[in-house]
Parts: sequence; structure tokens; C-alpha cells
Amino acid sequence: MLSCSKCLLPETAEATSFDTAGSCSVCAQIEVRDTQINWEERHAQMLELVAQYRDKGLYDCIVPYSGGKDSVFQLWYVVKKLGLKPLVVRFDHWFYRPLIEENNTSVFKQLGVDVLNFTPNWHVVRELMLESLKRRGDFCWHCHTGIYAHTMQIAIRYETPLLFWGESLAEYQSFYSYDEMEEVDEKRFNRAMNLGITADDMYEFLGGRVAKRDLYPFVYPPRKELMRIKCRSICLGSYIKWDTKRHVEIIKRELGWKGQEVEGIPPEYDYEKVECFFQGVRDYLKFIKRGMGRTNHLANIDIRNKRMTREEGEKLVRQYDGKRPPSLDLFLDYLQLTEEQFLGIAIKHEVSPWQFSPNDVEPGRRMPDMDKWDRTEVPWPNHPGVEIGGKG
Repeated sequence: MLSCSKCLLPETAEATSFDTAGSCSVCAQIEVRDTQINWEERHAQMLELVAQYRDKGLYDCIVPYSGGKDSVFQLWYVVKKLGLKPLVVRFDHWFYRPLIEENNTSVFKQLGVDVLNFTPNWHVVRELMLESLKRRGDFCWHCHTGIYAHTMQIAIRYETPLLFWGESLAEYQSFYSYDEMEEVDEKRFNRAMNLGITADDMYEFLGGRVAKRDLYPFVYPPRKELMRIKCRSICLGSYIKWDTKRHVEIIKRELGWKGQEVEGIPPEYDYEKVECFFQGVRDYLKFIKRGMGRTNHLANIDIRNKRMTREEGEKLVRQYDGKRPPSLDLFLDYLQLTEEQFLGIAIKHEVSPWQFSPNDVEPGRRMPDMDKWDRTEVPWPNHPGVEIGGKG
């Protein structure tokens, strides 16, 4: 399997191309970010935009918020640097780790913000997780779609048209590049977030197992409604130069935000995806499908930012990527699957030329807070099985 000649991104990565020298399109985008973008000009554009929305309603803007490093930085920046009054909107995917709730309480109190929290029906979420796992090898459809679609719905309900999201997708993938002004709109939602499955599609796939109205949190709102409130849904990373490590230093120093070790990731990256206790399973699935895990992703960021050599990155990837996460046991209990069924589904989504070898997998490290993760047992009498459209 080929990988980028500069970083370690493999040819199986989504939405990525390689030039004749073997360098990937993401490395090219970072080159544009560092050499061709006038960030002072972009910042001035943001201030001009903000001025149009300040003091026009109950809130100046909405900040979608998970409690991870990026959304905490977004909120800090909006309050402390831009001086705006935001409405914080949370979409609870059910898998927050205990430390995140501690962090959030501290952050919300310090910044003095109003917070809306929405948690979708667990029975519906469980059906969606299994269906998207079977169809896309990715169980996070409800999370991807809910965070974006439901937050846009809230913008309409609260007549708050300006939304601040985090980094540009150009930072990590090639759905967009830095020389275009990316907005978090329906085109982006369908291109990069919903796995090619709309809520209407999901309703048909589930064959009446959930009601259509139960899926409303996952429906992107009508364009005419967003146009009515003159919605602007922007990436903060399109206007300020994104630097995750520097942002983490800021939120730790200014807000006392705490990091935590995550499965399959070197401990020094204690800021990465700490908000979901199934992140290890998600990254393991990605390794099964594409031959790359989160350590590959993190090493690539550091290589592109000249904080790590390619050789140092390769060493970390060999040490951490592709390990079986202990959280897989809890995940299998939630979806009432055997590990053979899980692997059978995942391997169907392998991206050529990668070939996963189950017999070569080693166990990963157990996280110290695992005993505090939710283990509420909920019956699932009509479990649909593992085959698409049938019991299996």
C-alpha cells in the first residue's frame, strides 16, 4: 500500500489524491495555508462579518460544542477574543467520558454562557448505529448528522443566524482546500458528514423500526428557512490559522481544561478525541477498513507542521495503530453483536489494496476510567441481525 512521500497518509484515505512526486493533496493544502493565505486579511473579513450579526437578537451566534479541544477553543475564542454572546448547543451522542462533564461545567461557569443540551432517543440511536455500521462500516451516522443538522435547526428556532464551527476540512482532508472559503452548509453536510445516507434513506432502510418523526434531529433544515434568517455557518479555521497544539495550550492555560489518554493514541496526545469513550472502536474500524488509525492522523499533522520527522511518525504508528481496543467489548454488548459478526461487517468495507489480518491484531491498553462508562442494559427483543435488509 502506497503512502504520501512527505507524511504517512495512505492511498486508502478518503477524498485524497497524490501528485506525480507521491505527495498527498492534504500536504499541498497545508502548503497553501502556510504560504499563500493572508491570515490578517482573513481575520479582518471575520470581524466585518461579525459586526453584521452583533446585538441583533437574543444571541450573537451559536457555538456547537462537544467539550473536545476544538469546540472548547472555539467557545473561548468567540467569548474572549470576539466579545460575542453565544448560545452553546450540545448534541449528546450518549458516550461522553466523565472527565468531559467536569471540564464542561468548569468551562461554562468561567465563560458565563447559556447552554442547550439535546440527547436523542437511545432506542433510535441504537438502531441507527447498527444500520450505519452495516451499510458504511461506520457506526457514527447519528453523531455526524445530529451534530450538524440539529444545530442548524436550533439556529432557526432561536433566530440566530451566525454559527461558528471549528477547523476547515482542508486541515485534514481534501473535500475542500484552503484557497476557498468553506461554509458548513447542506452541500458540505452531504459531501462529508452523512456518509451518503439522508434521514429519509435511513427511514426506508429501517423498514418501520422507528417512526419518521423520531428521525427529525438528523434532518438538515430546508434551505428556504436558513435563507430566511440569513444564515452564515462558518469555520473559524477559515479565518484564523489553525494550530491544534497551540490551541490546546491556550485552553489548558486559560480555562484549566484537562486532557485524557485515549485508546490507540500515544499518551502525549492527551487532547485528541477525549470526548467519546468509543473513539478507540471508531479508530479500530478505520484501521480495518483503510489500514490507518488515529496515530497515523496525528503523526501526519505533526509532520506537516514540522514538529516530527516522517521516521518518528512511522515508529509511533507501528507502536499504536491497529490494536484491539478494550472498549470493543462494551460496544458489542450495546449492539448485541459477537466479535466475529463485527469483524465480518467491518472487513466487507475494506478499501483496496489494504487487506486486514485479524490474526495479527494485538490487544490495546485499557483506559483507567473504563469502569465509569455507562453499562445500562436495555433489552432489544427485535434485534434486526447483521445482514442488510434481513436477520442474518
